Order: sequence, then structure tokens, then C-alpha cells
Amino acid sequence: MTARVGLGYDSHRFAAGRPLRLGGVTIPHTHGLAAHSDGDAVLHAIVDALLGAASLGDIGTFFPDDDTQWKNADSSRFIKGALDAIAQAGFALQQVDVTILAEKPKLVPFVQQMRAATARTLGIAMEHVSMKAKTNEGMGWIGHGEGVATIAIATLVPAGGG
Repeated sequence: MTARVGLGYDSHRFAAGRPLRLGGVTIPHTHGLAAHSDGDAVLHAIVDALLGAASLGDIGTFFPDDDTQWKNADSSRFIKGALDAIAQAGFALQQVDVTILAEKPKLVPFVQQMRAATARTLGIAMEHVSMKAKTNEGMGWIGHGEGVATIAIATLVPAGGG
């Protein structure tokens, strides 16, 4: 068996009265993200990438938004569940690459903090977590400041190295 790659995507619109959590970090902003859980679009996209690489489905399969136990849940719980699932399927996480799309707030000042927090949550070295923040140059719902989208790629290898 060789390495496997999975792609994850998540997006949420902004909502008043909630903190903005991305990559396990609270980012100062006027709005958070509307979601059943804490709305951490970075961690949600990573969960989908992990599960996709192992052909296990998606975040909704494991953590349905109609299940009250996930109401306002810390998304690090979803990461733990996805890591457990890929381990049971015989895989280990090697690396993730994340791109966050948001017009506001400006996320570049928080990228290293988000990388470090994400690496801790994933249980891998920070050099195995790539994270970029981009704007949408004023185009579409992201560019109009209506919310955030995240794309993540995860690389899995056979557990035990072979």
C-alpha cells in the first residue's frame, strides 16, 4: 500500500455573537462562523481530507449536525475522531496543506499561530503543517466578506511505515 491523499473543503457564513475560531485559534473579529459546532472551517476541512484519504466518508458521516452532542463542540474533537478512524483503517497522518479564503479579517498575522495549534491538535510536527491565508480579491461571497472557506489536503501513509 502506498501513500493516500485526500481533499477537504468547508465553508461557513459569518454570524454575530460567536467567536471566530480557525485552526484552533480564536481570531479577533466582529463575527464568528455560523455552524452547529464551533464552526472551525480549518479543522473541518482537515477532517474531510483525513477521512477522504482513507475512503471513510466525510465529517457529516461521523459527526452529523443533527446530533445534539456536537452542538457548539470544539472541532478538535472531530480531529481526534478522524485520527482514530484513519488509525483503525491502517493509516497514519504524514502531512496537511491548508488554504484559508477570507476577505476579512486579515489572517496572515495569525497563520503561524494557527499552524502551531493545528500541528498540536493533529499530533504532528509543525513542519508537516502548511497553511496559507488568501483573499478572494473582492469577488463572490468570500470577497464580499460574507464568510470563510477552507481547502485542505492530507497525506496518509500506511501505519507503521509500510
